[in-house]
Amino acid sequence: MVVRSRRPTLAGELLVLQLAIVVVVLVAVAAVSLAQSEATFDRVEGRRVTALAEEMAGNPLLRAQLVLPAPGETLAPLLQTTRTRSNVTSVTVADADGEIVAATNPTLVGTRLPVDGPSVAQARGWSGELPVAGVRELVAQAPVLAEHDDHVGEHVGTVMIGRASPSAWQRLSGASSYLLAYLGIASVLGVAGSWLLARRIKRQTLGLEPREIAGLAEHREAMLFGLAEGVIALDPRLRLTLVNDVGRQLLDLPEPCVGMSLADLGITGRLYDVLAGTGADHGTERRDEVVVRRGRVLVMNRMDVTKDGRRLGSVTTLRDRTELAQLERELGSFRSSTELLRAQAHEFSNQLHTISGLIQIGEHDEVVRYVRALRRHRESLDLTLTSRVRDRAVAALLMAKSALAAERRVQLRISERTALDRLEPTDSADVATVLGNLVDNALDAAAASEHDSDAWVEVELRQDASSVEIVVRDSGPGVAPELAQEVFLRGFTTKAAQGGDRGIGLALTRLVCTRRGGEVSVTNTETGAVFTAWMSVGRPAERETEEVR
Repeated sequence: MVVRSRRPTLAGELLVLQLAIVVVVLVAVAAVSLAQSEATFDRVEGRRVTALAEEMAGNPLLRAQLVLPAPGETLAPLLQTTRTRSNVTSVTVADADGEIVAATNPTLVGTRLPVDGPSVAQARGWSGELPVAGVRELVAQAPVLAEHDDHVGEHVGTVMIGRASPSAWQRLSGASSYLLAYLGIASVLGVAGSWLLARRIKRQTLGLEPREIAGLAEHREAMLFGLAEGVIALDPRLRLTLVNDVGRQLLDLPEPCVGMSLADLGITGRLYDVLAGTGADHGTERRDEVVVRRGRVLVMNRMDVTKDGRRLGSVTTLRDRTELAQLERELGSFRSSTELLRAQAHEFSNQLHTISGLIQIGEHDEVVRYVRALRRHRESLDLTLTSRVRDRAVAALLMAKSALAAERRVQLRISERTALDRLEPTDSADVATVLGNLVDNALDAAAASEHDSDAWVEVELRQDASSVEIVVRDSGPGVAPELAQEVFLRGFTTKAAQGGDRGIGLALTRLVCTRRGGEVSVTNTETGAVFTAWMSVGRPAERETEEVR
């Protein structure tokens, strides 16, 4: 059985750290106290023993006895009295040769007086620390000068008074009677502060330990930077707090962008509205918003982040649908062909039903006239398209849209000013994409108009040496003026501009035009909306126009 050792908690770690700090502080305070006590002892006691030594050196009895033989017995009571009265450790008297003749410690009699330097022998005083009988003492030495008529002023001996230096514990206990109490109170406060700090940090970290927070951060990094979608987080001041590599690449942001605001990054327009949650849908979540950003079709989802009723910011995810838009463009011709076959099958079925009914009622001559009328209408439409639109792909697209328009009871007209020659395959595909999207939106608008019995859509294609211009007019209600430019950024269809579902038809149209150095715009007339698009053809676009932010 494997027993896992319990890891220390945050509170335990803080408590240990605080105790270690308290111990360090205690040691530092003790060291400072010892140093201050030693300095005070040396200063105060040094002055006191110096004064005592000078006072005793001037004692007449001592001065008189030192010049006599065997002065020890006479001076012994004086030395003991001075030691007891002055509370010193030792009192020692030496003759002029430095030999101790009297001392409170009898074992020192007959030994040499410990000196430090020649000052005492030269009849000068000295103070400092010296070892006396194996004990280090703070001593003061003063010369004794004779006062006898024959020896006035002569150096006849030396007085040394010493005070033993206190031990470290004595100095620490004597430094302040309240020092230990202060240190004990500081220890208790430190432990209590550590416990309260640990509880506060635990509340702020939702009860997680540091290793758990580190694990969550690692998992978050792995998750965010492993996603195929872009992720951008903003605080309430619209400053970036997080962005993964995919999000930075999709929005073409600089690498050190965290901490910068949207305004600092130069983000404006539709992209700013979606990220900031402003605009018409302010205060609501943004779902599947389509934004065109520098040649990319992006689908964005924004969600506000709140906790305990407090707004923390927002998180927006981005998906790149550019490749999907390209696939839609490539599949546009196939979709148009499918719609054409379906519409033609429906139309042919209606015509067969009409012919069958005429035969059943015996109107054979009417059958012939009906078939001839259908043939003339078909030949007229084919002749109009083939004479004005010589590119087969574009002509086939218009033929499909014509059948689809007839099914929806909308008249699709080809302008008399239309003239389009055969194009290169890539040019033809882009023209068909733009034309198909514009016609689809026009058909939706015309079919939804109040006067649907007179609904119509008119297509005009013009070409010069380097560009193609596409104009699509409809009899619909038009586009609101405030959406005239935003309609292409949002990816609305004409139906969406009136409040329906959003798509990427017009966003794809604008993307194709700008990549070919062109543009697309919309205006309103008395009869409806007019969409105008132009693009360069016959050669690759010299540049890719930067998308409006």
